[in-house]
Amino acid sequence: MSNQKYEAFLKTAELGSFKKAAEALGYTQAGISYMLNTLENELGLTLFVRDYGGVQLTADGNQILSWVQEVCNSERRLHAKLADLKCLELGTLRVGAFTSVAIQWLPGIMQSFLKEYPNIKFELRCSDDQAEMERLVQRGDVDCGFFVLPVNPELFTIPLKRDSLLMALPQNHPLSEAPYFPIDSLSKYPYIELDEGSFSEMRDIFTFYGVKPNIAFRVENSYAAMALVSKGFGFSIFPELFLQGAFFPMVFKELEIPAHRELAISTRSQETASLATKTFLKYVEQWVHQF
Repeated sequence: MSNQKYEAFLKTAELGSFKKAAEALGYTQAGISYMLNTLENELGLTLFVRDYGGVQLTADGNQILSWVQEVCNSERRLHAKLADLKCLELGTLRVGAFTSVAIQWLPGIMQSFLKEYPNIKFELRCSDDQAEMERLVQRGDVDCGFFVLPVNPELFTIPLKRDSLLMALPQNHPLSEAPYFPIDSLSKYPYIELDEGSFSEMRDIFTFYGVKPNIAFRVENSYAAMALVSKGFGFSIFPELFLQGAFFPMVFKELEIPAHRELAISTRSQETASLATKTFLKYVEQWVHQF
């Protein structure tokens, strides 16, 4: 604490003795007496009644006691905050993300975040397999990860944004001029399936409507799927976020009953998360709401 005189004042008031205050704070008795005499001169007040058995606060001393306590507590909170900020400045953030977030959100989030915290180091893990990403977060291999809801309830999760799911069609597709993609056409036309592991919000659309897709190709890469669609091999389904700036010639349609996914960010525990992680979670939430 920078103001040792206040600390000496509080400890002496608590213990009622210069000697005991000196022992508690690691000073000599003469040192405590000098600091309190100096404080009294600075304030123009007599703070203690001194007698052979010890010391006790005067009426003026009692009047300022709570104020001095608040000053000291505020200074302690300031030091704690400064310590946190120093740790944040030197921290490392390990972030997991799936393709659309890694392409459309993360570069902007990181660029903006690093302007405020330039010494933070980022380590990125990319995976479109949500089950794998959950394991990475649960094991602590990454500090936080982006997900599609629902996510494991044991994780601390912040919902971020609703992202529409769109049908991507070749430009010469029979439905390219239709106002929407009919649900009864989900099984009628060749489908390019993107293999995303055990979890797939696209696959859930077919399951929800009890439709079996007419799979023409199954691929593991989103860009490969887009290339096949653009060449007329079938339609596919993509999140709107991923399609921003798409450079393949395609036509995009909403489903007859519009579908969407809910994007979120999660960490293993809010209580045990590092300061850098907590700060990043709040930053991401604010950034996405302005996106």
